[in-house]
Amino acid sequence: QVQLVESGGGLVQTGGSLRLSCAASGRTSSSYAMGWFRQAPGKEREFVIAISWSGDDTNYIDSVKGRFTISRDNAKNTVFLQMNSLKPEDTAVYYCAVGTNIATITLRDGVDYWGKGTLVTVSS
Repeated sequence: QVQLVESGGGLVQTGGSLRLSCAASGRTSSSYAMGWFRQAPGKEREFVIAISWSGDDTNYIDSVKGRFTISRDNAKNTVFLQMNSLKPEDTAVYYCAVGTNIATITLRDGVDYWGKGTLVTVSS
């Protein structure tokens, strides 16, 4: 089993920034992709951004391009999500995810482990 613990959510004004962190512990495999999904009220959980084990590859949805950056520290089994220029439509619960590789982690069925989520609220 792998446990994922997110931190860093909160309330921010439009145009502001937040940095989310997610620490993995337990039986992690030798290499795995990490990423973030989000779920807004009344909507389905959607893929946002992911990073490969090496950090060389990233994948993200168009709506966060140029605003969100993902990085990881493998020595600490931690992934970070830097969110800038936040918009009210970014308001959601953000879930950390671990999957086999950067391709499969973009799908909910391709996620092996989920965090419990952290709430991000962007006020207008």
